[in-house]
Amino acid sequence: MKNLNKVHLNGLKAVEAIGRLGSLPKAAEELGVSVSAVSQQLIRTEGQIGHAIFERTRGGLVATPFGKGFLARLEEGFQSLSKAVAMADATDQTLMLSVAPTFASKWLVPRLGRLRSAHPDLKIRIDPSPGIVDLKSSDIDLAIRLGKGDWRDGIPERLLPQRMFPVCTRNVALKLKGPADIFDQPIICYDNPMFSWDDWQAAAGLEGPLPFDGTTFSDPWLGLEAAISGQGIMLAWDLFVEDALADGRLVAPFPTRVPSSVGYWLITPNNRKPSQQTLHFQRWIRSEIERENATGSHDLLTSYSEV
Repeated sequence: MKNLNKVHLNGLKAVEAIGRLGSLPKAAEELGVSVSAVSQQLIRTEGQIGHAIFERTRGGLVATPFGKGFLARLEEGFQSLSKAVAMADATDQTLMLSVAPTFASKWLVPRLGRLRSAHPDLKIRIDPSPGIVDLKSSDIDLAIRLGKGDWRDGIPERLLPQRMFPVCTRNVALKLKGPADIFDQPIICYDNPMFSWDDWQAAAGLEGPLPFDGTTFSDPWLGLEAAISGQGIMLAWDLFVEDALADGRLVAPFPTRVPSSVGYWLITPNNRKPSQQTLHFQRWIRSEIERENATGSHDLLTSYSEV
């Protein structure tokens, strides 16, 4: 009989992630480690249990007959562990929220006073992480994400659609007599953008590639600071630049704002029944957005095309 004390939990977690996600790279991305590290965990775990879990084929990893049953039990086990950990928080009825950082700082946190007034007994823990937490294997009750709503670990509900448009300082805007003048200005870029300059150019009637010769940042927040300091033009979205437009640090030099499929979404885990705290928060955020849509109070964007 195998000594289960020699089977490491990290290895089992890596194997479960590979089986659930279907590939080493996806498992590595979720676990926040390298593909090589995940591969080594798989090999080590197979050695510890004495069975091959996956067959290596040209098309990738395929679960062996033993592996299929093993992976099914692993998934059940990690779900049970997640539920057990969640029970520890159930005693103080804390709602666990994973929230996109921009939405947390610019929308949710300023409105928490109204939430406390509506539900004074509701306790919330907010994780403003840019990473995508897997709702199926975590203790997160709800997630608010920026994207297209195509996540598979929960039920998406669109909260705030977002438009895309260029922003810059007023001094930079003075150099722009029309949309075509952006070809003569530095374009501020950031890695893995969700919004495309191509879509905005098409809506503005522009053709040809932009000279992306400005600084490229790993984080859009750094790009925003560069735009505020006058280093060039940035393609932004509503909520991200709402404050900077309202206080005049940035302007939107052209009236063209392009609707996109990207927006902020409320994601509910699809593998467990929502708690009473979850239902309270869902009803509150829906009513808050409906109220603001009715009054137009969240739409602070103003055209500065006449600068």
